Amino acid sequence: MDLFEQTLENGTGAPLAERMRPRALAEVVGQQHLLGEGKLLRRLIEQDQLSSLIFWGPPGTGKTTLGQVIANCTRSRFVFFSAVLGSIKDVREIVAEAKQQRAYHGRKTLLFVDEIHRFNKAQQDAFLPAVEKGDVILIGATTENPSFEVNSALLSRSRVFVLEPLGAEEIETLLRRALDDPRGLGEAGLSSEAEALALIAAQADGDARIALGTLEIAATAATDGTITKELVRDSLQKKALLYDKGAEEHYNVISAFIKSLRGSDPDAALYWLARMLEAGEDPLFICRRMVILASEDIGNADPRALQIALAVQQAVHFVGLPEARINLAQGVTYLATAPKSNASYLGIDKALAEVRKSGALPVPKHIRNAPTKLMKNLDYGKGYRYAHDYEDGYADQTHLPDKLKGTLYYQPVDRGYEKMIRERMEYLKSRKTRPDDPDRG
Repeated sequence: MDLFEQTLENGTGAPLAERMRPRALAEVVGQQHLLGEGKLLRRLIEQDQLSSLIFWGPPGTGKTTLGQVIANCTRSRFVFFSAVLGSIKDVREIVAEAKQQRAYHGRKTLLFVDEIHRFNKAQQDAFLPAVEKGDVILIGATTENPSFEVNSALLSRSRVFVLEPLGAEEIETLLRRALDDPRGLGEAGLSSEAEALALIAAQADGDARIALGTLEIAATAATDGTITKELVRDSLQKKALLYDKGAEEHYNVISAFIKSLRGSDPDAALYWLARMLEAGEDPLFICRRMVILASEDIGNADPRALQIALAVQQAVHFVGLPEARINLAQGVTYLATAPKSNASYLGIDKALAEVRKSGALPVPKHIRNAPTKLMKNLDYGKGYRYAHDYEDGYADQTHLPDKLKGTLYYQPVDRGYEKMIRERMEYLKSRKTRPDDPDRG
């Protein structure tokens, strides 16, 4: 008897979320993009045509539940395996048993691997032979992007299905079901204020497990038989926001933050800043990204942006949280509202591409240093024009290798301070086209 069969028979000893796991497709709430009528996953389950699968989604969205439902619907032998608690030795034993079940009883084994990303890619190789031979149907569950966390060979042999966070209405449906169902709290005869269930659903962030856990705590405290909004507030603990510093959501949030700054949206930038701070992000990591953005996306359109970003870094280091949030907010709103230019960023990348393509082109002799007599005899420095000897501190001469003469890498935009830079460059360019200019020598 597997873990889930034991849970269903033992019933009340398990947490509410465990007791209320759906046993059939009809009981599953949410994920209609996968399980609605005519959808691919539903057809595969109903026709018993499953191959190996990867379920990717946030916690509490039903990955494990779907694995159990699939086993029930397809009459497969279901084996639950945790990549956190299990070992490669355990995998080999499971595979050996699966071979026997298939050979002697003609029974398929559905191997559900929870948190498959916890196995490194070399360890995941242990599943490959059994998957390829059809000894097991593998269902891997992960909260991390399988593109990065699942062995490419295993990924190529699996279908990936993305599970979405449950909506508030879907979670309320689960909560009402748990209140009425004998497997849940039905025999306790509890009632609930509508506002109480709505509050639980709103605070669950799409996670059914969190919602049912909160309901269970509130139900224990409901001495008069009614779950009230006040009881729910007392039952709710401060949530750890979905934000793993080493995982995909970390990069999703910092990406949203940078794109908000680049997009001149201070309100969104402040929101994503708050998300990171509330989740415990290192404020100096945020500062580093702000310093990069100040040059990459603002540049000389507002040269003060880099100064502001560095000042924020110093303030954060000196002051520390929580007060440093104010320094961060000042820097964020400044960067978000500053005029934007990526001309410097594009310029260095173009120059680097040229260097990688053409190699070390010779330095023009007229701008070479000539500290020795030999170098002077070789015409090093000959014809060099000292800019300060000319009108406007500008002398018309080339400083690029001869092969690249006239190439433009930096092309300032017509915004902010860079507009003035552009106008000056255009003026200097016009000086080059005046043959009667006495400064042309």
